[in-house]
Amino acid sequence: MALRHFLSTQDWSRADLDALLAQAAEFKHSKAGSQLAGKSIALLFFNPSMRTRTSFELGAFQLGGHAVVLQPGKDAWPIEFDVGTVMDGEAEEHVAEVARVLSRYVDLIGVRAFPKFQDWSIDREDRVIHGFAKYATVPVINMETITHPMQELAHVQALWQHFGGATPGEALRGRKYVLTWTWHPKPLNTAVANSALQIATRYGMDVTLLCPTPEYLLDPRYMEFARANVAENGGSLTISHDPDAAYRGAHVVYAKSWGALPYFGRWADEKPIRDAHKHFIVDERKMALTEGGVFSHCLPLRRNVKATDAVMDSPACIAIDEAENRLHVQKAVMAKLAC
Repeated sequence: MALRHFLSTQDWSRADLDALLAQAAEFKHSKAGSQLAGKSIALLFFNPSMRTRTSFELGAFQLGGHAVVLQPGKDAWPIEFDVGTVMDGEAEEHVAEVARVLSRYVDLIGVRAFPKFQDWSIDREDRVIHGFAKYATVPVINMETITHPMQELAHVQALWQHFGGATPGEALRGRKYVLTWTWHPKPLNTAVANSALQIATRYGMDVTLLCPTPEYLLDPRYMEFARANVAENGGSLTISHDPDAAYRGAHVVYAKSWGALPYFGRWADEKPIRDAHKHFIVDERKMALTEGGVFSHCLPLRRNVKATDAVMDSPACIAIDEAENRLHVQKAVMAKLAC
């Protein structure tokens, strides 16, 4: 059987994703299982984590498995990812050895590695996760790099749970979905925005990407994924810079802040544009324009910066449900890949 990784939902069919979500729904009602009995997963965190680490460790435990947490550069050796590099700097070993050695020890490898935020032409190659996938002989799971496929699944499960329906597609097809940029004092990773755009178009929703200016459009790769998803699954993709028009009639509002790619690595130049759009905050007035819409966010969220207290504490906010679902969908992915 060919080795299968979970790096992007685009690599998996809609039927595959539906099956994972159905399994996650079962785990939501019955936490304990034996799908990972006698198996283990190495979780490599190149960046800090709260929800991801907790949910993966607990998920492995609840399925009878064992998780080993490693932080390269802190409690493990720094790793080199480029080919042909003369390793006379900080890195002590190459991913070619790390991935193959870990593959001899464990049954799964999870990787969380954010961009360096210096050169998008390099960061968009996602070298860390692809390096592990290239050399590992066990399945590799993306725990967030320049996309966040686990958050995608947790998001869809929360929406399915809210709207009901026999399948996620039945629950979501044709609903108006607003992916809105919000202000943040720092220019953040585009990972969750890339992923939200992918999964919302994958499930046939009418998606509006709301951002301050054209400079905040996402990488062409993910814009093309979204257009291809619309062509395959129905729905639509609209670009808007008008918050009121975008919110009007929405069934789902999903918020995330991200940096403008033309200013990647030159954040001081972006700051005046960013600071001119603090009014993109998700507030009660905008949510009142929706069609009884729900609000969510991947968390962590800075209250009264990205969304107001009133929005976060309202019955329309399903962010906590989404966060809980990280546990269930990750168990489904681990169980699938480890079988």
